[in-house]
Amino acid sequence: MSSKELTIFYDGRCPLCSLEMQRLKQQDLTDKISLEDLHQDNFEARFPHINVTKALAILHGEYQGKLLLGLEVTHRAWTLVGKGGLVAPLQWPVIKQVANASYLILAKYRYPISSFIHRRFGIGINTCEQGTCYERPNNTNHRR
Repeated sequence: MSSKELTIFYDGRCPLCSLEMQRLKQQDLTDKISLEDLHQDNFEARFPHINVTKALAILHGEYQGKLLLGLEVTHRAWTLVGKGGLVAPLQWPVIKQVANASYLILAKYRYPISSFIHRRFGIGINTCEQGTCYERPNNTNHRR
């Protein structure tokens, strides 16, 4: 585990996920959050206690020695960077249930959703096309 308060294990091949992590780190002015891409070459050696398959299905994080999952990670992260008010409703009873169910659907279909958002709105990057991956900046309107 990192010396930071929260470690987030995320899918670095997911454009939507990567964009969210980038925006989160921009707000992390006191450097409380460590981001760990599940696709790093040495990930399993560094974090043998994290099941990569499970972490690819649902966002994983570690906070004060405790494993957080899904929107618990999101809530804790944005709270640590001072934006807790924006995500506070995720903890309200009825909203929490709907949000968690919605998150699981979003997580399952994150690749096609990312691609759609990029094609339609130019947000994020479209990392993979026809088996080849590219790194392109936000709002690039180039088509291949």
